[in-house]
Amino acid sequence: MLISSLKSREDIAKIPPDYLPASPQWDNYLTVWASNVAPGGALLATTVIALGATLLVLLVATPAAYYIARFRFPGRLAFLFLVLITQMLQPTVLAVGLYQEFSSWRGPLVWVALILINAAFNLSFAIWIMQAFFASVPKEVDEAALIDGAGRLQTLFRISLPLVWPGIVTAIVFVFVNTWNEYAAAFILVQDPALQPLTVAMPRFLGLYVRDWQYLFTTAMVAVVPVIILFAFIERRLIGGLTAGAVK
Repeated sequence: MLISSLKSREDIAKIPPDYLPASPQWDNYLTVWASNVAPGGALLATTVIALGATLLVLLVATPAAYYIARFRFPGRLAFLFLVLITQMLQPTVLAVGLYQEFSSWRGPLVWVALILINAAFNLSFAIWIMQAFFASVPKEVDEAALIDGAGRLQTLFRISLPLVWPGIVTAIVFVFVNTWNEYAAAFILVQDPALQPLTVAMPRFLGLYVRDWQYLFTTAMVAVVPVIILFAFIERRLIGGLTAGAVK
């Protein structure tokens, strides 16, 4: 993908093709950057939606997972089962309902709609994985903090959260990446080209008569770099979250 992003249209259409470009076309990145893909267009839209959905999921999933892990209440298993069922529903299946619900949301409000949709579809995963980490921490740790005078919220934020940080990081990464790559809901709801995220904006370079593959690959490179940087910074904690509990 990187090599193809540095080719010209003639190099890509050449038969037989050459693996390396005859002359690297760094101008491809300048052309894409000057378009509405970045920085103030599709890249901004994708970033706002991904960060907004991730933050909303954390705000809702953290106390929900903590409460489920620490307390037994009537209907607990039924609640967890209903949460799990939401994983079976994808935006494509609910396309008609989503359009009817949010079709009147225009302008920047459509980003709010996508934040709500992506948060809803990723919330169940975050609750399940985070409640497993909260459950792995002995209740006696919380009880000791409560005896020392800490409130329930203080116990959650100052005692429990640092102990389950790998699980939180794992949830953050998966929610962020899933939202960053989401296509169906964005394609259905965002009709204004100036507000479309990267996943919807990329196919614009493939027209009916002209196919600018070099710009498509360039845009794809712009789209994957932030995710690669995210993984590079939190790789250790992510691996710790994925492997936690593998060995007893």
